[in-house]
Amino acid sequence: MIRALVVEDELVAAEALVEYIERLSGFENAGHVHTGGEALQRLATEQVDLVLLDIYLPDISGLDLLRRLRGAGNTVDVIAMTRARDLTVVQAAVSFGVIQYLVKPFTFSTVKQRLEHYRDYAARPADDRMIFVQQDVDSLLKRLRWSDYGDTLDLPKGISRESLRAVIAALQQCGTGGMSADELANVLNTSRVTARRYLEYLVESGLVVRHPRYKHAGRPQLEYTWRVDSWPDIDTPEGR
Repeated sequence: MIRALVVEDELVAAEALVEYIERLSGFENAGHVHTGGEALQRLATEQVDLVLLDIYLPDISGLDLLRRLRGAGNTVDVIAMTRARDLTVVQAAVSFGVIQYLVKPFTFSTVKQRLEHYRDYAARPADDRMIFVQQDVDSLLKRLRWSDYGDTLDLPKGISRESLRAVIAALQQCGTGGMSADELANVLNTSRVTARRYLEYLVESGLVVRHPRYKHAGRPQLEYTWRVDSWPDIDTPEGR
């Protein structure tokens, strides 16, 4: 059982994360704290396997908390969370051993995917400590990688890996411009209904942002934009 501690000062977000943890098999809620100081005290006295850590806390930053943990020899696994879009923050978190990253706001689907990947990674046998070939390392790390999502989780009915890859590639090629369901349907030579299904799935997964596009009088179109701060995509060259 994986004991997970939530370190988050926003009460609504903290309660949601605790609920998400309790809904997933293989995880045990270790509670939640609101400050870095509380987190350091808990981690110094309790056994915790995974920390869901907000980068911006009211007393110290999550990065400073990570620095203190690592300096004290605490190697607990950490999934960082933030609203920040600053690449330097992400790079600093990774340098302190953060294994995954969640950009707020996130959905249950996004959190579920990250936690299930971590659960697969942590499920390796305790006595299986020998690495013999490169494939052994790749197999272990593959369990954490978002780019292998389609291999490790079942996609919903009506969503295929090949079509999802094509949708992601089309959105990424647009950069920050975004696409409507009609435009995506024309690019992929599919129906608007099918294009909309894939786009809404990516919105629910936290990888795409949906917003109204006002170009003409009347009802606005919905435009879908790939989040540049998203984790790598599904098996496209950029995500490898």
